[in-house]
Amino acid sequence: MRRITTAALIVIAALLVVPSAIAGRGGEGKNDNDTRVQLLAFNDLHGNLQPPTGSGGRIQVGVTPAGAPVNVDAGGAEYFATHIKQLRMQNTNTIVVAAGDAIGASPLISALFHDEPTIEALNLWGTDVQGVGNHEFDEGVDELLRMQYGDQNGGDGCHPLDGCQDGDAFGGALFQYLAANVFWKSNDETILPAYEIRKIGNAKIAFIGLTLEGTPAIVSQAGIQDVYFTDEVETVNALARRLRAEQGVRSFVVLVHEGAIQTAPFAKGFADINGCENLNGPIVDITKNLDPLVDVVISGHSHAAYNCLVNGRPLTSASSFGRLITDIDLVIDHESKDVKAVTATNRIVTRDVAKDPDQTALLAKYDRLSAPIANRIVGRISADITRAETSAGESALGDVIADAQQWITSQDHHGGAVVAFMNPGGIRADLVFNASTGGEAPGQVTYRELFDVQPFTNYVVTKTMTGAQIYRLLEQQWSSGTNATSRRILQVSAGFTYTYDGAGINTLPARTNRVVPGSVKINGVAVDPDASYRVTMNSFLADGGDNFTVFREGIDPLVGMIDVDAAVNYFEMKGTVDPGPRNRITRIN
Repeated sequence: MRRITTAALIVIAALLVVPSAIAGRGGEGKNDNDTRVQLLAFNDLHGNLQPPTGSGGRIQVGVTPAGAPVNVDAGGAEYFATHIKQLRMQNTNTIVVAAGDAIGASPLISALFHDEPTIEALNLWGTDVQGVGNHEFDEGVDELLRMQYGDQNGGDGCHPLDGCQDGDAFGGALFQYLAANVFWKSNDETILPAYEIRKIGNAKIAFIGLTLEGTPAIVSQAGIQDVYFTDEVETVNALARRLRAEQGVRSFVVLVHEGAIQTAPFAKGFADINGCENLNGPIVDITKNLDPLVDVVISGHSHAAYNCLVNGRPLTSASSFGRLITDIDLVIDHESKDVKAVTATNRIVTRDVAKDPDQTALLAKYDRLSAPIANRIVGRISADITRAETSAGESALGDVIADAQQWITSQDHHGGAVVAFMNPGGIRADLVFNASTGGEAPGQVTYRELFDVQPFTNYVVTKTMTGAQIYRLLEQQWSSGTNATSRRILQVSAGFTYTYDGAGINTLPARTNRVVPGSVKINGVAVDPDASYRVTMNSFLADGGDNFTVFREGIDPLVGMIDVDAAVNYFEMKGTVDPGPRNRITRIN
């Protein structure tokens, strides 16, 4: 274990007590009759009940004199619940809220049971309301409704196909999911309540929950074919004005699953969890355009931490995986019932507190049930294989996953694929040499670890595409919908190479001619625009996910095994897997 210097420890101690974003319109004296409400917020938990490992289990709090990051281990349901309890003690008027993606893309201990364990964990630590995120739709609207209602509508509440895997009924969420901008096509009603009003003292607070309007582009189409999504700003503004006029609500909190990131340069040399430096992302414009009635915006989706004032309105996000809790204090004027002051602070869920016994019991139950599957050794790695990208957007782990999918579909009777593409957003964890999730030796890889990397249970699909379609597909990495101002570089299998021009890559209007003509090759042979090639992708991409609509144009589809099983077979075949070379995609400029 690397030693931390005394200077670094001083940096950590200083940064664990962090500054707050404050918005106010008056004094905050505690001898008045104003109502004080504490909101404890989180987002993008993604079923990370056990302490997440690797970079996903750390929060950077500083840098050493040599420029190396200083991190604090963070996250884990047992610690999260304890922090929640400790923060509750500061104010009896505490409401626990979330901004989506509590479930979906979850580690095996939750995903194996269709995320029922995560809902139970949220119930135990007292979640009150949550806006839906895009990952709440991973298994479709009906499954989201099961997460909400469980056995409340009769029956045992268990999964319609897998049943009661843990041996008892599933009661559903004790908290309320909110979906203000998701409507049934059949009757134009929201699939879940749009808002919830909490009355504390003589003050009413309306919580409005919603997800990003672009959700249909990033989830499987099959599960959302009966619903539609509306504009975030229009939805919130209309609802806030109606609640003000009809119910006299004067305090509004928006829980929206859309986000942003802080971008370099950073004054401290890193992105401060309570900073707001060069914030860039869709939530910024959304917040700017919300009605002045809205007092606080709690966001998510980007997995980033920030604590901002946007046009004088607090905008927060608590990173991801339960590593932070945003502690928000509202002062509501006793006469006007308006929020007159807001203080927000992102607090680290450190692992130096006592474990919550209820969460420990929950984890022990599901760990025992999942252990026979989770702890099976499937192979080994020679070194860490991570999602860290080159300047061109290629990662070692992306290379390995694409290789596994191309290998499993390379034989004619399995598809005859000559190339495989993998979306980076589907790679959710690193493979760490010294990690041990089930007592395995360093370098050994378990089924659980591979599942954590690819937790969506997509199928591997092989289609026939022309060379011209492959060129257009590559251009969609920058020029289509949500890809227009950000890189979504597809990871590619061995033998597939190309070069692109990265000049002005994050500017609008997006360019559509970045791929260098003639540079796209398979095993050193230039791809012929008029020729046909068998191409493998996962079922999410095959449906046009992440706005890669060209995949839909492929013909003669052959559906194979689940993607994580393809990775398992590849590891078992290889025995030892090395990090991918990261030399398949070249960027110039």
